[in-house]
Amino acid sequence: MSETFLEQRRDEAERARELAEHERENVEQTRSGVEEGRVKAESSRTTAEHFRVLAEQAREVSERVRRELESVRQEREALREAAEEARHAAEEARHATIAAVAATADALSTNLSQMQFLEDARNTLRQLTRKPDDAQ
Repeated sequence: MSETFLEQRRDEAERARELAEHERENVEQTRSGVEEGRVKAESSRTTAEHFRVLAEQAREVSERVRRELESVRQEREALREAAEEARHAAEEARHATIAAVAATADALSTNLSQMQFLEDARNTLRQLTRKPDDAQ
């Protein structure tokens, strides 16, 4: 009986060893699955961090572009105001030119009238000075 008992104990030990081996394989597979999950999670975290950096860069670029657009808008507004001032100055210069031309025309007319008056006076003087000569 001791031989049978020993065989039974050997069989039980073999089954226990096989069961333990099977459990070890299951634990190893679970550990491998957990490690794969950890690697995937780390990869996902790295990818998420990369996207966060890209999003931050995009936000900074967007903010810089917004500031540049605002600067361009302000420059455009300043140019529009300068153009409006230049238009007003040109309009005032046009009115001043018209006034200067009118003043020049008035001055020329006055000079012409004076010249005609002087010419008439000179002719009158000539006629007056010739009459006494004519009488001799």
